Amino acid sequence: MTSSQRNGKSWIEKIIRDFCASPANSLENGTGEPAWGTPQVAYASGDDPLFVQMKSDIGSFYWTPQEAFRLAYPDAEIDPSELAVICYILPQTEKTCLDQRAATEVPAERWARSRYYGEEFNCALRLHLGDQLTRAGYPAVAPERLPDFDYRQSERFGLASNWSERHTAWIAGLGTFGLSDGLITRVGKAVRFGSVVVKLKLEATPRTYVGHQDWCLWYAKGTCGVCVQRCPIDAITAEGHDKSKCFDYIRNVTTPYVRDNYGTGATPCGLCQVKIPCEARAPF
Repeated sequence: MTSSQRNGKSWIEKIIRDFCASPANSLENGTGEPAWGTPQVAYASGDDPLFVQMKSDIGSFYWTPQEAFRLAYPDAEIDPSELAVICYILPQTEKTCLDQRAATEVPAERWARSRYYGEEFNCALRLHLGDQLTRAGYPAVAPERLPDFDYRQSERFGLASNWSERHTAWIAGLGTFGLSDGLITRVGKAVRFGSVVVKLKLEATPRTYVGHQDWCLWYAKGTCGVCVQRCPIDAITAEGHDKSKCFDYIRNVTTPYVRDNYGTGATPCGLCQVKIPCEARAPF
């Protein structure tokens, strides 16, 4: 890594940390309690072949970094090698995880607030990071914030978005997938993700795994499966994650519950992200 790349990464990470230290990072529960803990940051190259593989696997509607960048800058002549993808993790706080561990059928209030107000903050962080980069002369875009961001039906995988923060984090070396489809990171599965594509040379973070499920005890050793027990509707089994069953429960049970009881929106559940061996760490 060159000196300029090191300095660039330090500057980027300071932007993210400073924004996370601001009052905007809040559960909005009247106490000033933050929604998220200390962020973790990693980087992927815009020309990483896994982005093209993702598009091939999911469907033609899925964006590569180059395609997302061109949506924001349609007149730009850009090669994928000129782009970097900045990925970050926002970990749930210990207080939020403690409450969520006690929940068995619907999410705890802190968890629902992190999903609603915490994700509002995450959206603001994506835009803030992109704006700071662009103002400094490095055109950037947060794909998840683009007007065309949407969900489609993948022939192979069912409901899928045209930009996945989890899969982008996997490509950037932040973790691998578990039985429930959640990404197991070094700080666990109880996290949220964000990313920004930027026209800037940044060395990619090395991936310390080979397979996309290497850090899951179930796939690696045939042990664990605790997330199966945590799911109140059996949407997680030895066969994997039933997204349709999960989606229906979130839409029809947990969303109305948190709206009526906590006054929050969004679509929270997250029971399978806590009270498991990979809640706050990678097992390996």
